Amino acid sequence: MPGLDPRAVLAGRPTARPPLGVVVTVAVSSVCLFVALVLLLHDGATGVATAVLLALVPLPLLLAGVLALDRLEPEPPDALVAAFGWGAGVAVLIATIVNSAGLDLVWRPLLGDELGLYATAAITAPVVEELAKGTVLVGLLWFRRHELNGPTDGIIYGSMVALGFATVENISYYAFAADGVLAWTFVMRGLLSPLLHPLCTSLVGIGVATAALRPRGRRVLPVVLGFVGAIGVHAAWNASTAGGLEGLAAAYTLGLGVLVALAVVLHRDRRRIVGLVQEHLPRYAAVGVVGPGDVRMLSSLQARRRARERLRVTLGRGPARAMADYQQAATELAMLHRRHGLGLVPDDEFQARRDPLLLLMGHARVAFTR
Repeated sequence: MPGLDPRAVLAGRPTARPPLGVVVTVAVSSVCLFVALVLLLHDGATGVATAVLLALVPLPLLLAGVLALDRLEPEPPDALVAAFGWGAGVAVLIATIVNSAGLDLVWRPLLGDELGLYATAAITAPVVEELAKGTVLVGLLWFRRHELNGPTDGIIYGSMVALGFATVENISYYAFAADGVLAWTFVMRGLLSPLLHPLCTSLVGIGVATAALRPRGRRVLPVVLGFVGAIGVHAAWNASTAGGLEGLAAAYTLGLGVLVALAVVLHRDRRRIVGLVQEHLPRYAAVGVVGPGDVRMLSSLQARRRARERLRVTLGRGPARAMADYQQAATELAMLHRRHGLGLVPDDEFQARRDPLLLLMGHARVAFTR
């Protein structure tokens, strides 16, 4: 089957090139990132290089953790990059401008410096930052709804936006920390609370992903609830700074509770995806794209990994790559059936998306069974 591009088929596009919207989003985010850093660091910042290094230290581990959640049905890399860039650039710039304006124009005149800073952190910042981060997730719902197949996708995109935001925010904190408190600031922000932003914006992601699987007239409520949850958790965390050790303990208890809830959601969603594979894939055995044992292999991350490793050892990287394509295409096909069953994909669109996936699965089977 010459000319079949697995990356394009899996992305659901004519070519594997990133769409114009992604390119524009990354470009605008890059400009906003530059402007935001100029605004954040223009007055009194010291040790900028050290601040950047400290902000980047935990990032690879955090990104690896987020991407590890995305193994059953990996999201398009260009969409993940755009989400991270939006958080690091557009969201940070909006938050910097609006938070500063709120402090200078509202809270400082009303409450003075100390209480004004606290009000900004506890009231203004949670609303502004979650709205700024969550806007790109609503954009996904509007323009790339087919990428949102369940809460796992929402958590992944929300976490990517939030990690971009948190990384740049940490640069500003570290750059203004005095030598005596820089290490403590890094411990508190980089090691003890790196999941604050991902936990909050993941709630927006869940709301948006829930909306993506609902009919048009029923999409507003889950998005609103996602924003309310994110703002509430963020506000409670920031407000806890006034409570000393008891406030800190309450904040971590709240964060742990959200983390456990997200873990439960992820576990249940993985079981749901496996159930979709087991329900819809057997019907394609008759056309030769699903062989004996394939559904069992596709139902386990461990079995999927073993299948790829076995091919890599025995036949090389090409067949192993074909197996990875087969696994992802099969998962995409199962979720396409679900969207079609919910009435979210019309028959002609369902067939136009299903046929290339079946072609890719057949092509891949030829590559790893020869």
